[in-house]
Amino acid sequence: MHGMYRATADIDILADIELDQVRPLVEVLQENFYIDEQAVRNAVARRRYFNAIHFDSVFKVDIFVSKDDAFARAQLDRRQLRRISPESDDAVFVATAEDTVIAKLLWYQAGEEISTNQWNDVVGILGTSQDGLDFQYLRLWAETLGVAELLQKATDEAQEEPDV
Repeated sequence: MHGMYRATADIDILADIELDQVRPLVEVLQENFYIDEQAVRNAVARRRYFNAIHFDSVFKVDIFVSKDDAFARAQLDRRQLRRISPESDDAVFVATAEDTVIAKLLWYQAGEEISTNQWNDVVGILGTSQDGLDFQYLRLWAETLGVAELLQKATDEAQEEPDV
């Protein structure tokens, strides 16, 4: 949704799910998706992620259970309602570009800073959305979450890219 287009085999969703919501969620999804209730329960209990795979398209949805922390709450509070396509009135909530940058920097850091996809996504968002980004917000969360140096490195790299 933000940054440079990248063909992807999945979609990531951040969801605020509690254990008592697992069964109803599974019941709703299982008609169209392969979903394992025990995997969902484990993910919710550990505040991790689980996936659902659409039967007809084999499209994978990674559902990240929001952590109970200030950044997760900020992501959910700041989400924006966006139309899925210009031809449709259907809409979905998406993370802001700033929250996507911070989340991807955290994933990049947690993955020992080797994921070129995560890094390129961050640089792409910073490069294409630079004028509209809230850098004060970005710096605040980057400092708070320990990714300030990575944010600066990515910002520098985005400014060096001639076609971004």
